[in-house]
Amino acid sequence: MEAVIAVFALLFVLFVGLGVYATVKVVGAAKRGVDRGITQARRTVEDHTLRAKSFAQPGAAGELAQLRLKLRTSMRATQDALQAAVAEDESLKESLGLFERLSAHGHELDDELKRLESEPDRTALTERLPGLRERTERITHSADSLRWAARDRARRFADDDLDSLSAQIDLESGALRHWTEPEPQPASSSQSASSQQSASSGQHASSSRPGSSSQSAAPPPWPEATAADATTAGQTWPDTAQSSPEQEPARPAITPPAARPTYPWQKKPRPESTT
Repeated sequence: MEAVIAVFALLFVLFVGLGVYATVKVVGAAKRGVDRGITQARRTVEDHTLRAKSFAQPGAAGELAQLRLKLRTSMRATQDALQAAVAEDESLKESLGLFERLSAHGHELDDELKRLESEPDRTALTERLPGLRERTERITHSADSLRWAARDRARRFADDDLDSLSAQIDLESGALRHWTEPEPQPASSSQSASSQQSASSGQHASSSRPGSSSQSAAPPPWPEATAADATTAGQTWPDTAQSSPEQEPARPAITPPAARPTYPWQKKPRPESTT
């Protein structure tokens, strides 16, 4: 009884532990999904705000907004491309590590541009714009180079795979259509076939003409008789078998009457009376 209770208690603890673990995993996944959604929403709002500032605010403030928007767009596109490609190509891990180092410089520049948006001294801001523009161009150029290199690599692999697949499909298609290609025949067989065809055509042509069989060459002679045939040909039969009807004796037309045999059990014939 105590063993049964211990087993049930162990099963209860096991089910409770599994429930707690599943609950923690579900809550963690939901929290990550919520955080991801909040981050995406915040990023979308910031992008729309920067796009609006770049069109609405002229001068240095508008140019700062354009630089931030360009930097964020390039870095985000490169990050998404590398993270999607590294799952299929392990050799891109080094490129992803280089992008992480570049991303640190990008975040630093984005924070600096964001602080300069509230700078009241427009003259000092205008003087620093060429350096900020150059840094932004260098970072975005490096990010674009990594992104396009990863895309070119993936496209190259896809092209190589497509070429190999096309070659295999062409080979399989040729194997499936093997009956369409005529088999090569030797020269001797082709000549003999042509001679037989010409001979048969000549025979058909000669047989189709009226009277050609009698007027053409004579039929071939019969073969000579063998020894057995000669013996059979020289064999003679008795004269009786070859006698003609004239040599047979004449038979009478009606057979003459003969005495009928008399048996003891037969009655004697009674004489006829004269009276």
